[in-house]
Amino acid sequence: MSSTTVIVVTHDSGEVIDACLQSCRGLEVLVIDNASGDDTAARVRRHDGVRLIENSVNRGFAGAVNQAVKAASGDYLLLLNPDTRLLDAPAPLGSVLDKDASCAIAAGLLVDKSGETQKGFTVRRFPTAAALAFETLGINRLAPWNPVNRAYRYLDLGRNLAAPIEVDQPAGAFLLFRRQAWSALNGFDERFHPVWFEDVDFCRRAKMAGFRILLVPTVRAWHEGGHSVMRLSRECRERYWYASLLKYAAKHFTGGPRRIVGAAVILGSVLRAVAGAAASRSLKPFRVYSAVIRAAAACMASGHVPDIAC
Repeated sequence: MSSTTVIVVTHDSGEVIDACLQSCRGLEVLVIDNASGDDTAARVRRHDGVRLIENSVNRGFAGAVNQAVKAASGDYLLLLNPDTRLLDAPAPLGSVLDKDASCAIAAGLLVDKSGETQKGFTVRRFPTAAALAFETLGINRLAPWNPVNRAYRYLDLGRNLAAPIEVDQPAGAFLLFRRQAWSALNGFDERFHPVWFEDVDFCRRAKMAGFRILLVPTVRAWHEGGHSVMRLSRECRERYWYASLLKYAAKHFTGGPRRIVGAAVILGSVLRAVAGAAASRSLKPFRVYSAVIRAAAACMASGHVPDIAC
C-alpha cells in the first residue's frame, strides 16, 4: 500500500491545532505554518512526530500546499484544515486510490458538531457562470432552493450514502490526492492567493486531465469552518474572495460566460457598497468595492485579473 502524509497548513491556528493534531496520532504529519502571529508553531512543536516548517511570510494556501508536497515523503497527500478533527481512520481513502489507477483524488465527509454532513460545502459541482453570478448577487443565499444552487451545492445528493460515489469537487479541507497527479497538473495554482478557489481549480484540472474524484462517505472529519479567514478583516475577506472568484472565471470561462460573471460581480459590488455606506454612514464600502469593480472590468475586457491588495 502507498504511504500517506497528512498536510496541515496553518495561519494563526493556535486555538484549534492541538485537537487537529491529536486526531492524527499514528499518522505522518507535516505542518506548514504561514507566518502565524500567535502561538501556533509553539503548539505544533509539542506534538511528537509532527514535522513543522515555518514560513517567514504567508505564502497562501496553494503555495504552502505545493511547498509541503515537495517536502513530504508520502505517495498520497491528505490535506487537512487545522480546524478539522479526524473522526475515522483515513485509510479507506488511500484504499480507493490503490484499487483504481484512474482515481487521483478521494475525500471523506465533513460534519458539524451534531454529526450532520456539511451539505453544500463538503462537496460541490464545478461552478458554472450562472452559479458564480448567483453567488455574487446573493441569490443563492436568499433563495437556496433555486435550481442553479441546488445543482452547484449537490443539494440533490442523497443523505444516506454508503458507497464511494464519483463527484466533481470535494472541499480542500479534507482531500487526499496522488503525488503523481499533483506533478502531472503542475501542483496547485499559486495565483489564487492567499486563499479560495485553488482547490476548485485543482479538482477541475484533474477532471479535465481524465482523473476520477471519489467521495468516500464512511470516512468523516469534524469541521469548524472559516477559522483562519475569519481573522481577516471584512474588507480583506471581500477583496480576496472576489479576486479568486474572478481569477477562476478568467481561467475557466471565455466570452459570454466570463463577461456574465464579471458583470454580476460589478452589480453585486455596487449594491453592497450602497447598502454598506447607508448602514455605516461612511464612504469606506465604496473604497473596498471599487478595487473589486476594477478587477471585474479587467476580467470582462481582457481575461486578466489583477491582484487586489488588502
